[in-house]
Amino acid sequence: MQFGEFEEKGLIVRTKVNFRKIYDFLSRSNKDLQTSMANLKIDKEWSYTIAYHAMLRAGRALMMSFGYRPKGKDQHRTIVKFTNEVFGAQFKDLIREFDRMRRKRHDFIYEPNRPIPKQEVKHAINDAVKLVK
Repeated sequence: MQFGEFEEKGLIVRTKVNFRKIYDFLSRSNKDLQTSMANLKIDKEWSYTIAYHAMLRAGRALMMSFGYRPKGKDQHRTIVKFTNEVFGAQFKDLIREFDRMRRKRHDFIYEPNRPIPKQEVKHAINDAVKLVK
């Protein structure tokens, strides 16, 4: 798989594959999933955000496994695009949800009074579980 376009646009840079770091990101992703599920009763918007971060960390681990890391601004978007490139059409719906969660998480961080329905949060957690696996 080639990622030349990502490199040309300055979105990613090569890095040494560090299996310990990859393991740490995946371990944290799984812990984030547990935290997201446990937090659902307390704060559903934050639960949603934590589920998104589980996906983000897994996406970063994926990038690292190919010897890359995101660069510059819009790193979250780059991770989503890179994940899409690796997973391909078979997972397009899941990646679409990942990107949707990215945008919604942004809204929550910068517009904290926007509620997220509980059913949507549950769906997001399920999607995060799928992507991390």
